[in-house]
Amino acid sequence: MEELFLRAGLPADKVKQTLKNETLAQQLAESLNSLKTDITKENGMQVYTLVTKSKKKDHINEILPYIAKNQLDTPAKLDAAILYAANSKFDSSIFEKECGVDNQEQLVKQRYKFNVGILLGKARILVPFADGKKLKGELDAQIFELLGPKTDADLAKPTKTKSKKTTKEAKDAAPKEAKTIESFQNVIKGAASQFHKVGENYNTDRYVTTPTTMQHMENHLKITGGQVRTRFPPEPNGILHIGHAKAINFNFGYAKAMDGVCYLRYDDTNPEKEEEKFFTAIKDMVEWLGYTPWKITHASDNFQQLYELAIKLIKEDLAYICHMTADELKGIDSPHSPWRERPMEESLALFRDMKNGKIEEGKATLRMKHVMEDGKKDPVAYRVKFTPHHRTGEEWCIYPTYDFTHCLCDSIEHISHSLCTKEFQARRSSYFWLCNAVDVYCPVQWEYGRLNIDYTICSKRKIQALIDSGLVCDWDDPRLFTLTALRRRGFPPQAINNFCGLVGVTGADCTLEPAMLEHCVRDELNRTALRRIAVMDPLKIKITNYNDLKISNTCEVQNVPNETAVAMGINLTRHLNISDTIYIERDDFAEVPPKGFRRLTPEQSVGLKYGELVVTVSKIIKAKNGDIECVEVKAQKSTEAEKPKAFIHWLDVKRSHDAEARLYSQLFKEKDPTSVPGGYIAAANKSSLEVKKIKVESCLTGKQVKVFDKFQFERVGYFCYDRDSAPNFPVYNLTIGLKEDKGK
Repeated sequence: MEELFLRAGLPADKVKQTLKNETLAQQLAESLNSLKTDITKENGMQVYTLVTKSKKKDHINEILPYIAKNQLDTPAKLDAAILYAANSKFDSSIFEKECGVDNQEQLVKQRYKFNVGILLGKARILVPFADGKKLKGELDAQIFELLGPKTDADLAKPTKTKSKKTTKEAKDAAPKEAKTIESFQNVIKGAASQFHKVGENYNTDRYVTTPTTMQHMENHLKITGGQVRTRFPPEPNGILHIGHAKAINFNFGYAKAMDGVCYLRYDDTNPEKEEEKFFTAIKDMVEWLGYTPWKITHASDNFQQLYELAIKLIKEDLAYICHMTADELKGIDSPHSPWRERPMEESLALFRDMKNGKIEEGKATLRMKHVMEDGKKDPVAYRVKFTPHHRTGEEWCIYPTYDFTHCLCDSIEHISHSLCTKEFQARRSSYFWLCNAVDVYCPVQWEYGRLNIDYTICSKRKIQALIDSGLVCDWDDPRLFTLTALRRRGFPPQAINNFCGLVGVTGADCTLEPAMLEHCVRDELNRTALRRIAVMDPLKIKITNYNDLKISNTCEVQNVPNETAVAMGINLTRHLNISDTIYIERDDFAEVPPKGFRRLTPEQSVGLKYGELVVTVSKIIKAKNGDIECVEVKAQKSTEAEKPKAFIHWLDVKRSHDAEARLYSQLFKEKDPTSVPGGYIAAANKSSLEVKKIKVESCLTGKQVKVFDKFQFERVGYFCYDRDSAPNFPVYNLTIGLKEDKGK
């Protein structure tokens, strides 16, 4: 078998792992020998993927001929084949359509007259955020490889046939296609189509059963009533970031979509790094995103039960006390432990000594007799730490590791679907092994791809270094991508959830630019943010003939968009004061205008938005240093004046208030800040915060606003009221700019 697997393209370490699983090895060997064609690295790895991923093994023989004919020649086609076989009775004609086999036949028949947009559209669904230009280039290259150069027949123009024009009546009568946005719950349901049904854990690929599996399953169903149970298990040693938002949405969202429940479980097994502020912030962020935990639990709730299970593991001769140092245990290929075969009674006595504080930190660990999928030998289950725990105090001086705690806490809480990010895939076999070794209910671990964002850093250790260096203020500094920072910056929770819905749930890790998240934020704020007026760089304007105009001292201005006013039950408009002296933006006036400038100049009038006035410069007043202090203008009612090229916003001097605006820009200019020579600290943009003194409406001050209230400052951007505000001096953080050109 080993020679066969190597010929099929499996790496040597993968061959060793496969041979350890007799059932898998036998199935793979039979499938490879059934190919009825020469075994190559390409088709061999396709067969390996098919055998390891397929839930319904009886369909494998029906899919193998397509691999032999090279008709499932891309990962996307093969994944589609596996997904179809898992959820459908096998019908070759439907199967070929689902997997793109029929497209290849049509392509060969129609050659370059085939509508490539069909293939590109399917590719877009499978890899929604791939670079469109690169995707098209790759598709063109593969078509060229299949069809060869274009012939004269390919280059001939198709003959056009005239079609009858559709009448207006026919168009009106035709049914309009409904434009729907799929909910995140539906996105999850689609992504989780391969998940097992509650109580049918044993149908999962690579799930290991024992003589007591069905007994544990019956008890599990009795306790849960067949309900889906998930959990979100963060470590309380830092603040959640944008990647955690996907995990929150997936765990809580899947439970909600399936009428199940989701725990918030703190994985508090490392007392050295845990702080109360992190516990509080994690709960706040889960609730901020709109989810309510069914129960809030802690790994420390189970310390006694976990200790007893460790004793059981030692008694089964499946764990031992080891005295190798942390440095010796580092890496995958660590040396074999000379204490692996020590007598069980000796390990039991030493483990009790560890618990009773008789062994120093670093002098002993409890290790499990198991090789993980990535080749790591005998992972550590317990270590000594003489650090008081925030909940249990000094009761314990030994603490379980993630590898020991994770699956057993899932079992204790009767989790049906343990959803983890892709890096835990190498722990799946150890997850099943440990539950079975101590003879408890064994949940199923499912992995999905991580969400990463370019131009930022989410590592807790690196964020702490940014804080310590003074480059950012704290974990909620609006330049970071922690959830507390995004909330402070003014990102609505619904926008983050919508972003997670757009990203979807796939097995591959996903790295995106911030622009996609910003699009979701802008879209949400455009609907929901109250409209207000602020002048970022005030220039005083004196309307010299104001009293002669005999106009009202108030005017109606937009409060919110029409549909928002209805949904939120608030007034569509509000009143704004106007007088003979107003502020406008300094860059809305140009004494010597550049080409194409459309706002106020000595030769060009401009309209005052909402004020129904058009003003024309009559005098420019300057300070001794040459700076413009004031511009005197004459005004006409807009109904009497020639239509100006632009309208600008303004504020009444007498009723405007001082405020501070914090204009945040991107903290890093490199996609991967850690790749920059000198490190990510050196890569940080030292000018990523600009603080300005501005003028705002009176309704943006005092008790009329509260922390995290969001507004659109017209023609400027979206802003959020900050916690640093004083009653008479508000502080606003720039959330995101507008798409529109400010000059319009």
